[in-house]
Amino acid sequence: MHTVPEATARVHRLVPFAHVADVEASLRFYALLGFERQSDHKGPAGRTVWAHAKSGTAEIMLAQADGPIDAGAQGVLFYMYSDDVEGLRAHLLASGVADGGAYHGQPGPGVAAGPGGVGGAVFEVMRPFYMPSGQLRVHDPDGYVCLVGQVG
Repeated sequence: MHTVPEATARVHRLVPFAHVADVEASLRFYALLGFERQSDHKGPAGRTVWAHAKSGTAEIMLAQADGPIDAGAQGVLFYMYSDDVEGLRAHLLASGVADGGAYHGQPGPGVAAGPGGVGGAVFEVMRPFYMPSGQLRVHDPDGYVCLVGQVG
């Protein structure tokens, strides 16, 4: 029989930690979703190798990957919430995120960010049975999938 740990021994916070090709490019991308840099660490060459960002109670940590990023092998997705997925999609498109059109399993255009660019792709708003107000699929510059649901 499994028991639940005492209250003081329980996990009380979960922060996704993603390995990315370029921490600064990823910070620029996630800033479009409302995330603000909280802290970072620079490596010996002066390049940002780790960062922590927050948007309200949502958090993410980003770290420089040791090797190439394979967008097709990302085994996790980030589920987020917004009060206006249509407005968020319009904001992302106006900020230079590529329009992925209707999502049919494709990786999406413009995933990799160019120098100083945003990268990523945003797809059309879907309305699955479990999220009738709308759900937005966004791919970050490294191919991580962000699903953004609108409740109500």
